[in-house]
Amino acid sequence: MRIIRGAFYTLKPFERGIKETLGRYSGFVQPGFGMQIPLVNVVRVRDVREHTMDIPPQPVITKDNVEIRVDGVMWVRPKADEESIKRTFYNIDDWKRAVVQLAMTNLRQEFGDLTLDESLVAREKIANNLERVLNAFADDWGLRVSKVEIMLIDPPEDIKRAMHKQKTAEQERRAMRLLATGKFEAAEQEKKATIQQAEGEREATIRRAEGERKAAIEVAEGKAKSIQLVNEAAQTYFKGNAQILRQLEVTEASLRDNAKIIITEEGVSPTLLLGSLPVEMSSEDAKRGT
Repeated sequence: MRIIRGAFYTLKPFERGIKETLGRYSGFVQPGFGMQIPLVNVVRVRDVREHTMDIPPQPVITKDNVEIRVDGVMWVRPKADEESIKRTFYNIDDWKRAVVQLAMTNLRQEFGDLTLDESLVAREKIANNLERVLNAFADDWGLRVSKVEIMLIDPPEDIKRAMHKQKTAEQERRAMRLLATGKFEAAEQEKKATIQQAEGEREATIRRAEGERKAAIEVAEGKAKSIQLVNEAAQTYFKGNAQILRQLEVTEASLRDNAKIIITEEGVSPTLLLGSLPVEMSSEDAKRGT
């Protein structure tokens, strides 16, 4: 706050003021140039911008009887309307000190309703509750609390060590669980790979068998076709010459069995050698092919 006693004054855009005449309120002063009667009039000026105000570190006791140190920061501004500016001058002597003391008192109350573990994760909740409570009182002083933040929550050293041990144990437990999960997943993958390999080998065996079966069928079909062609040729070229065909068959069989024959002028019908003994074939047998 600043006080203007001279005849001429100027207020900046972020300033608002009140004019007093012989100690009584006589008007609201807006930004710009103004005049007054010295010694009769006085202008009191208020900065209506946001004011950053620290909440000093203080010990508080949680619901489970643990003493911790906390601090914070808040942003407060006087409202710019005439009635609010009048309240900042006439309803409170030192509005900044009043807001800080109110914040400290209610901060202890907020942490007193929570356990240590709840306090460590409830910064936003505590800040919102504190902002609401402060605004309920600050409105009567012509003020507006825009925002509150909890900066530090500092437990005692023994609590810190215990929390550190607990955190370390929790991290080790998570690491062991992750390792076990990794081994389990690796075993599952290996099992799936083994199953897939066995299925691949089975499929390959089936396909090889199918290929061999098809090849055998094709060979059999080829032999059958060759036999059919031989029969067709025999029917075509040896029709009416059954005797000659029979003689050729006997000759083929004899050659296949390593038998010896003697070719005479009459053809392949005469003497067969069985071992070292000649066997004469009659002309009737030769004709019949026996």
